Amino acid sequence: MTNGWYPENPNLGQEIQGAPGSGLRVDKGFLAHYQAVPIAAADDYVHAAITLAIGATQTITANITNPDVSRILSITGNAATAVGNVVIVGTNAAGVAITETIVSTGAATVAGLLAFKTVASITVPAQGAGGDTISVGVGDALGLNHYLTHNTVLASYLNNVLEATAAAVTVSATVLEENTVVLDTALDGTVVDIYYMV
Repeated sequence: MTNGWYPENPNLGQEIQGAPGSGLRVDKGFLAHYQAVPIAAADDYVHAAITLAIGATQTITANITNPDVSRILSITGNAATAVGNVVIVGTNAAGVAITETIVSTGAATVAGLLAFKTVASITVPAQGAGGDTISVGVGDALGLNHYLTHNTVLASYLNNVLEATAAAVTVSATVLEENTVVLDTALDGTVVDIYYMV
Protein backbone atom coordinates (compact mmCIF):
# COMPACT_ATOMS: atom_id res chain seq x y z
CA MET A 1 0.00 0.00 0.00
CA THR A 2 1.34 3.44 -0.97
CA ASN A 3 -0.05 6.81 0.14
CA GLY A 4 -3.09 5.12 1.68
CA TRP A 5 -4.33 3.61 -1.59
CA TYR A 6 -4.49 -0.11 -2.34
CA PRO A 7 -2.87 -1.10 -5.65
CA GLU A 8 -5.10 -2.43 -8.41
CA ASN A 9 -4.76 -6.15 -9.04
CA PRO A 10 -4.63 -7.12 -12.76
CA ASN A 11 -5.01 -10.81 -11.85
CA LEU A 12 -8.66 -10.74 -10.70
CA GLY A 13 -10.27 -11.37 -14.10
CA GLN A 14 -11.98 -7.98 -14.20
CA GLU A 15 -14.03 -7.24 -17.31
CA ILE A 16 -15.26 -4.27 -19.35
CA GLN A 17 -18.82 -4.23 -20.68
CA GLY A 18 -19.25 -4.19 -24.44
CA ALA A 19 -21.94 -2.34 -26.41
CA PRO A 20 -25.00 -1.56 -24.28
CA GLY A 21 -27.54 -4.37 -24.41
CA SER A 22 -25.16 -6.70 -26.29
CA GLY A 23 -24.11 -8.79 -23.32
CA LEU A 24 -20.58 -8.61 -24.68
CA ARG A 25 -17.60 -8.17 -22.36
CA VAL A 26 -13.83 -8.40 -22.53
CA ASP A 27 -11.05 -8.64 -19.99
CA LYS A 28 -9.95 -5.36 -18.47
CA GLY A 29 -6.34 -4.45 -19.22
CA PHE A 30 -3.96 -2.30 -17.20
CA LEU A 31 -1.18 -0.03 -18.37
CA ALA A 32 1.94 -0.58 -16.27
CA HIS A 33 4.61 2.10 -16.02
CA TYR A 34 8.06 0.84 -15.05
CA GLN A 35 10.46 3.59 -14.03
CA ALA A 36 14.00 3.25 -12.68
CA VAL A 37 17.44 4.82 -12.91
CA PRO A 38 19.65 1.78 -13.59
CA ILE A 39 23.40 2.12 -13.81
CA ALA A 40 25.23 1.19 -16.99
CA ALA A 41 26.13 -2.49 -17.40
CA ALA A 42 29.24 -3.25 -15.34
CA ASP A 43 31.25 -6.48 -15.40
CA ASP A 44 32.17 -6.44 -11.69
CA TYR A 45 29.31 -4.58 -10.01
CA VAL A 46 28.01 -7.57 -8.00
CA HIS A 47 31.44 -8.96 -7.12
CA ALA A 48 34.95 -7.97 -8.13
CA ALA A 49 37.26 -10.60 -9.65
CA ILE A 50 37.24 -13.81 -7.61
CA THR A 51 40.49 -15.77 -7.79
CA LEU A 52 39.64 -19.39 -8.56
CA ALA A 53 41.10 -22.09 -6.33
CA ILE A 54 43.12 -24.92 -7.82
CA GLY A 55 41.16 -28.17 -7.74
CA ALA A 56 38.19 -26.91 -5.69
CA THR A 57 35.02 -24.91 -6.18
CA GLN A 58 34.34 -21.94 -3.88
CA THR A 59 31.07 -20.48 -2.62
CA ILE A 60 31.32 -16.75 -2.01
CA THR A 61 28.89 -15.02 0.36
CA ALA A 62 30.87 -11.91 1.37
CA ASN A 63 31.53 -8.62 -0.41
CA ILE A 64 28.51 -9.07 -2.69
CA THR A 65 26.70 -5.96 -3.93
CA ASN A 66 23.05 -6.49 -4.87
CA PRO A 67 21.93 -5.25 -8.29
CA ASP A 68 20.63 -1.68 -8.21
CA VAL A 69 17.34 -2.86 -9.76
CA SER A 70 16.04 -6.28 -10.75
CA ARG A 71 18.15 -7.22 -13.79
CA ILE A 72 20.11 -10.01 -15.42
CA LEU A 73 23.65 -10.75 -14.23
CA SER A 74 26.82 -11.46 -16.18
CA ILE A 75 30.11 -13.23 -15.55
CA THR A 76 33.52 -12.33 -16.96
CA GLY A 77 36.70 -14.38 -16.79
CA ASN A 78 40.24 -13.14 -17.29
CA ALA A 79 41.75 -16.11 -19.12
CA ALA A 80 40.80 -18.77 -21.63
CA THR A 81 41.21 -21.38 -18.91
CA ALA A 82 38.55 -19.81 -16.64
CA VAL A 83 35.90 -22.22 -17.90
CA GLY A 84 33.13 -23.85 -15.87
CA ASN A 85 29.80 -23.34 -14.13
CA VAL A 86 29.12 -20.24 -12.04
CA VAL A 87 26.05 -20.79 -9.83
CA ILE A 88 24.29 -17.69 -8.52
CA VAL A 89 21.67 -17.87 -5.76
CA GLY A 90 19.44 -14.95 -4.84
CA THR A 91 15.91 -13.62 -5.20
CA ASN A 92 13.74 -12.21 -7.97
CA ALA A 93 11.79 -8.94 -7.86
CA ALA A 94 9.07 -10.56 -5.73
CA GLY A 95 11.57 -11.85 -3.16
CA VAL A 96 11.28 -15.48 -4.28
CA ALA A 97 14.46 -17.56 -4.14
CA ILE A 98 16.01 -18.29 -7.55
CA THR A 99 19.16 -20.01 -8.81
CA GLU A 100 20.93 -19.66 -12.15
CA THR A 101 23.92 -21.44 -13.63
CA ILE A 102 25.97 -19.42 -16.12
CA VAL A 103 28.76 -21.18 -17.99
CA SER A 104 32.04 -19.27 -18.11
CA THR A 105 33.70 -19.46 -21.51
CA GLY A 106 36.96 -17.81 -20.51
CA ALA A 107 37.72 -14.12 -20.91
CA ALA A 108 34.39 -13.34 -22.60
CA THR A 109 31.47 -11.73 -20.76
CA VAL A 110 28.50 -14.12 -20.61
CA ALA A 111 25.04 -12.83 -19.73
CA GLY A 112 22.51 -14.83 -17.76
CA LEU A 113 18.81 -15.12 -18.51
CA LEU A 114 17.18 -14.41 -15.12
CA ALA A 115 16.58 -11.05 -13.45
CA PHE A 116 17.99 -10.93 -9.91
CA LYS A 117 17.01 -8.36 -7.29
CA THR A 118 19.39 -9.76 -4.65
CA VAL A 119 22.37 -12.13 -4.66
CA ALA A 120 23.09 -14.35 -1.64
CA SER A 121 25.91 -16.51 -2.94
CA ILE A 122 28.17 -17.13 -5.93
CA THR A 123 29.77 -20.53 -6.52
CA VAL A 124 32.72 -20.46 -8.90
CA PRO A 125 34.47 -23.42 -10.55
CA ALA A 126 37.90 -24.81 -9.76
CA GLN A 127 40.87 -24.01 -11.97
CA GLY A 128 43.70 -26.20 -13.10
CA ALA A 129 46.45 -23.58 -12.86
CA GLY A 130 46.97 -20.32 -10.99
CA GLY A 131 45.75 -16.81 -11.77
CA ASP A 132 42.28 -17.32 -13.21
CA THR A 133 39.49 -15.03 -12.00
CA ILE A 134 35.77 -14.57 -12.57
CA SER A 135 33.83 -11.41 -11.77
CA VAL A 136 30.04 -11.01 -11.57
CA GLY A 137 28.33 -7.96 -12.97
CA VAL A 138 25.03 -6.53 -14.15
CA GLY A 139 23.83 -6.50 -17.75
CA ASP A 140 21.44 -4.32 -19.76
CA ALA A 141 18.34 -6.52 -19.41
CA LEU A 142 15.92 -5.18 -16.80
CA GLY A 143 13.44 -7.40 -14.97
CA LEU A 144 9.75 -6.52 -15.15
CA ASN A 145 7.37 -6.79 -12.19
CA HIS A 146 4.71 -8.85 -13.98
CA TYR A 147 4.23 -12.19 -15.69
CA LEU A 148 3.58 -11.60 -19.39
CA THR A 149 2.11 -14.14 -21.79
CA HIS A 150 3.27 -12.17 -24.82
CA ASN A 151 5.15 -8.98 -25.62
CA THR A 152 2.89 -6.10 -24.60
CA VAL A 153 5.59 -3.41 -24.30
CA LEU A 154 4.22 -0.33 -26.02
CA ALA A 155 7.08 2.13 -25.64
CA SER A 156 10.40 2.61 -23.87
CA TYR A 157 12.27 5.79 -23.06
CA LEU A 158 15.86 6.46 -22.01
CA ASN A 159 16.49 9.82 -20.35
CA ASN A 160 12.99 10.91 -21.47
CA VAL A 161 13.74 10.19 -25.15
CA LEU A 162 11.53 7.68 -26.95
CA GLU A 163 13.58 4.76 -28.27
CA ALA A 164 13.27 4.68 -32.07
CA THR A 165 13.84 0.91 -32.14
CA ALA A 166 11.58 -1.32 -30.08
CA ALA A 167 13.08 -2.92 -27.00
CA ALA A 168 13.97 -6.62 -27.02
CA VAL A 169 11.45 -8.31 -24.73
CA THR A 170 11.50 -11.79 -23.20
CA VAL A 171 8.30 -13.03 -21.57
CA SER A 172 7.10 -15.87 -19.37
CA ALA A 173 3.62 -16.51 -18.00
CA THR A 174 5.02 -18.72 -15.22
CA VAL A 175 8.55 -17.51 -14.29
CA LEU A 176 8.68 -13.89 -13.14
CA GLU A 177 12.45 -13.50 -13.47
CA GLU A 178 12.30 -14.46 -17.16
CA ASN A 179 10.30 -11.33 -18.00
CA THR A 180 12.97 -8.87 -19.14
CA VAL A 181 13.42 -5.82 -21.36
CA VAL A 182 16.58 -4.65 -23.13
CA LEU A 183 16.44 -1.14 -24.54
CA ASP A 184 17.99 -0.55 -27.95
CA THR A 185 20.29 2.06 -26.39
CA ALA A 186 22.73 0.93 -23.70
CA LEU A 187 21.85 1.95 -20.16
CA ASP A 188 23.82 4.97 -18.96
CA GLY A 189 22.64 5.78 -15.44
CA THR A 190 19.74 7.97 -16.59
CA VAL A 191 16.03 7.40 -16.10
CA VAL A 192 14.29 4.54 -17.91
CA ASP A 193 10.53 4.47 -18.53
CA ILE A 194 8.81 1.39 -19.95
CA TYR A 195 5.09 1.20 -20.65
CA TYR A 196 3.43 -2.19 -21.07
CA MET A 197 0.00 -3.84 -20.80
CA VAL A 198 -0.84 -6.40 -18.10
